Amino acid sequence: MEMSLLLVLGVGFVLGIKHALEPDHVIAVSTIASQSKKIWKSSLAGVFWGIGHTLTLLVFGIVLILLKDEIPEAWAMSLEFLVGIMLVYLGMTTIFSWKKAHKHGQSERSTYLKSMFIGVVHGLAGSAAMVLLTMSTIDFAWQGALYIIIFGVGTCLGMLLFTTILSIPFVTSASSKKVNHALIRMTGVVSTVFGIYYMYNLGVNEQLFSIWFG
Repeated sequence: MEMSLLLVLGVGFVLGIKHALEPDHVIAVSTIASQSKKIWKSSLAGVFWGIGHTLTLLVFGIVLILLKDEIPEAWAMSLEFLVGIMLVYLGMTTIFSWKKAHKHGQSERSTYLKSMFIGVVHGLAGSAAMVLLTMSTIDFAWQGALYIIIFGVGTCLGMLLFTTILSIPFVTSASSKKVNHALIRMTGVVSTVFGIYYMYNLGVNEQLFSIWFG
C-alpha cells in the first residue's frame, strides 16, 4: 500500500476520533450514558453509536462515490435538522426517564439499539460532508470504503473513551437518588435546549426554512 494512502488513512483515523467529540454527538450520547448504572455498559453503548454511524456513512458514502454524485444542499441540511429533532426527543425522554421502570434485560437491549439508532441518524446527517472529504482524498471506490471504515474505527474509539468518562458522574452518584436524578434531568435539559438551538440555527440562520417554504 502506498505511503500516501497510509498517511490519508492515518489522518482519517484521527479525524474519526475528533468527529466523535462534536457537541451534538456528545450531547446525544450523554442522554444514553445518563441511564447507565455501570461504566462498561455506557462504554458499550458508545461503541454501538459508532457502529451505527459508520454503517450509514459506509453505505451512503460508497453509493455516492460510485455515482460520483453529491447530496443536494437542501437534503443535507434537512438531515441535519433531523438531528435537532432527535436531540429534543432524547432530552425530553431523559428528563422524564426516572418515572419509568424497565426490566433489566430489556433495558440493556433497548439502550444499545437506541444508541445505534442515534449513530445512524448522525451518520445520515454527516454523510454529505464525509463524501466530499472522501472524494477529495482518494482515487478509487475501494479506497473510499477503506477510508470510511478507518474513519469509523476512530469514531468508535473516540466515543468509547468519551462515554466511559461521561458515565462516571452518573455511576458514582447512583447511591444518591436525588443527585443522580438531578444530573439526569440536567442532561435532558441540555439536550433539549441544544436541539432547539440546532434547529433554529439551521432553519433561520442557515435559511433552511426559506428553502422548504420558498
